[in-house]
Amino acid sequence: MARLDLSQKLAILSDAARYDASCASSGTSRRDSRDGKGLGSTEGSGICHSYAPDGRCISLLKILMTNFCIYDCVYCVNRVSSNVARARFTVDEVVQLTLEFYRRNYIEGLFLSSGIVRSPDATMEDMVQIARRLREVEHFRGYIHLKTIPDAAPELIEQAGLYADRLSINVELPTDGSVKAFAPEKNPATIRKAMGDVKSRKEEAGERSHTGKRGKRFVPAGQSTQMIVGADDASDATILGQATRLYGDYRLKRVYYSAFSPIPDASVKLPLIKPPLMREHRLYQADWLLRFYGFSVDEITAGRTDRNLDLDMDPKLAWALQHRAHFPVDVNRADREMLLRVPGLGTRTVGRILSTRRHRRLRYDDLLRMGASLKKAQAFICAADWTPGGLTDAPRLRARFAPPPEQLQLL
Repeated sequence: MARLDLSQKLAILSDAARYDASCASSGTSRRDSRDGKGLGSTEGSGICHSYAPDGRCISLLKILMTNFCIYDCVYCVNRVSSNVARARFTVDEVVQLTLEFYRRNYIEGLFLSSGIVRSPDATMEDMVQIARRLREVEHFRGYIHLKTIPDAAPELIEQAGLYADRLSINVELPTDGSVKAFAPEKNPATIRKAMGDVKSRKEEAGERSHTGKRGKRFVPAGQSTQMIVGADDASDATILGQATRLYGDYRLKRVYYSAFSPIPDASVKLPLIKPPLMREHRLYQADWLLRFYGFSVDEITAGRTDRNLDLDMDPKLAWALQHRAHFPVDVNRADREMLLRVPGLGTRTVGRILSTRRHRRLRYDDLLRMGASLKKAQAFICAADWTPGGLTDAPRLRARFAPPPEQLQLL
């Protein structure tokens, strides 16, 4: 095998990292180097492909340490049986790339994942060494997200949490049965134990000792996980139900949904299969409704017999169309819970409505100024100068929002 230079490795391993979804740097503690000590920060914006929940654009160097792997997970392009170009960074190379990219103002942090080489412990040791070098030797204060390996020794994962802002441990697939079928080398119980250990260690770090001091900083941005969707036959109700349990059991900052896209070996000529990106998008929207809008999984997925989300429109709009008896809602009288169920009204807009209506009755134009999407909302609300009339119950109301049918092309 020909020896690869650094740029060739970067091309291979940055491309391989695109299948890791969980890399938004949000929720961590604020650090910078304005005092003249250290390098980097956890704030600002730049050229990137990741976004924080508050809308900030986060620039991260997103790479795999290696795409060699001893496991043969069916859904993974980097599985041991896959015919793909392979490369591996050394510890020094990852540290060098991170610092050089930062100095050129390309990035604000590092997202590092890896295939498993030699053993889980050996791979995790190298990843911890990278984070330790950046923090303790180079005094890097930017964001670090490590994708940890659940089979690694607990003490290695704990060390990773002392240097990283966020750790993520992938649950891989929505059900234990799917993990056993498609990733037989991985154990769902081991994955959950590792996630539980991170949760417990973070809670310990937040407690004060008898002297009033807190423990050592440990993953200030918390932990996240990733689920592959579409590789098995799990319904959206099953996926969202699993996500809800994960949020509750492990206090996750985020569950990331990654659309499965079968990737054939380079030696086999097969047609490209379009990944289910719209399903992934709808799952993110539904996840948001579960966490911030008071919806339940059963409410969101009850509209279809297969318990999947409607791909033609967002889940809140789909729910409203199925429950028209609850509408129209009077924005001058409805409580917060009902306002949050109106399509086109987000949490910020609802907050503004509740605050402003204490002083005066709201009109249609007021809602526009508050940021409401009235193209969606107008059929479901009443205001001082607006009623939807028969629009709420109109037979063709769904057709106003659903995309028009398209003629499929045969290749």
